[in-house]
Amino acid sequence: MVYLSHFEFPSKEREYDFILAQKRTCYDTYYPFQILSRHDLRMLDFEPITILYGGNGSGKTTALNVIAEKLELERDTLYNRSNFFEDYTWCSYELDSPVPRNSRIITSDDVFDFMLNLRSINEGINQKREDLFEEY
Repeated sequence: MVYLSHFEFPSKEREYDFILAQKRTCYDTYYPFQILSRHDLRMLDFEPITILYGGNGSGKTTALNVIAEKLELERDTLYNRSNFFEDYTWCSYELDSPVPRNSRIITSDDVFDFMLNLRSINEGINQKREDLFEEY
């Protein structure tokens, strides 16, 4: 089932106006500003299966993090944030139906961390198995 019909990100102009209006100069990044707009990403339309693809640094995970933040979805893996992350969520979206409670976004980072954790657990099990066989 599709819950999210489309999601619209801020325009280059809106981002530029925000950055110019900042009086704070001690920051070396305005992340997530200028990540998605650099690639002219303005809107995502969702289907029953939606795949985001692109090279490293193209904004796939940033787009998912912004969506998660705006929809108040949970993430298992920590993600890049900055002091400007909440400012970026002027985004708009349209739902086809309400998003169920406890919904979450899963990114490649989440899958990778799960696999590393599972590998660590399995190594512990293998060591216990080897120790048990050595006793007999």
